[in-house]
Amino acid sequence: MNSLRIGKFKGFTTFDLKIIGIILMFIDHIHQMFVPMGAPNWLDWFGRPVATLFFFVSVVGFSHTRSKEKYMLRLYIGMVLMALGSFFIQMIVGYEEVQLMNNIFRDLTVGTLMMYGIDKISEGRLNKNVGKIVAGIAMILFPILSSVILLSFMSNPDTVMAAVWGANFIPSLVFTENNFMVLLIPLMYLARNSRWLQCALIALVAAFFFTQGSTQWMMLFAVIPILLFNGEKGRGMKNFFYYFYPLHIWLLYLVSAYIAMH
Repeated sequence: MNSLRIGKFKGFTTFDLKIIGIILMFIDHIHQMFVPMGAPNWLDWFGRPVATLFFFVSVVGFSHTRSKEKYMLRLYIGMVLMALGSFFIQMIVGYEEVQLMNNIFRDLTVGTLMMYGIDKISEGRLNKNVGKIVAGIAMILFPILSSVILLSFMSNPDTVMAAVWGANFIPSLVFTENNFMVLLIPLMYLARNSRWLQCALIALVAAFFFTQGSTQWMMLFAVIPILLFNGEKGRGMKNFFYYFYPLHIWLLYLVSAYIAMH
């Protein structure tokens, strides 16, 4: 890794955090795709800190990107392509034992939309621009209101398919992979100048899951690499994740389907 030196550890870069997340995510998805073949449940534990790591990385990336609009657009395109790709692959293969519900791009799109809203509110307050404040509030509320609208459409048999397809194109909080846990993104963005506060927020959410008896409490382990983050970007390869994420999921799904059908 870029931040590692022989005999001296200088902390993790953003690139290092992404690599850690990718490795843990890959193990988790092996469990997801091969459950029908008896993959052990403990493999799932490796994936519990992953979303939190990527949430933190998105906060860092959004804070330093030259164009926040382009950053958001890349995630949105990834969200749509991931949803459509998974739909058509499942339709063609017809392997129903495993469902392709994964789409971290949706989580990150919702999170960046809320972070962008926070920025607009800050700009509006600084410049005493009521319009920007209102626009910022609207951006923050949009994923919540769109969730309410889509859920109401889903409750009606005549509009349920329109809602399902709409969720592929409309950023909605309740249709994210991690649901309300995505709110950690804007919260960590508000606390971006205090690493300890960010970790405290993660610990609080982890404690909630612990009380619910969910293994998601293991997200707490994301705090370790986050505290060791040195604030440096590290190596490039910014587009690697955009390709690796959908391709590894689809490949594992196809391998699982092939084994199950032969």
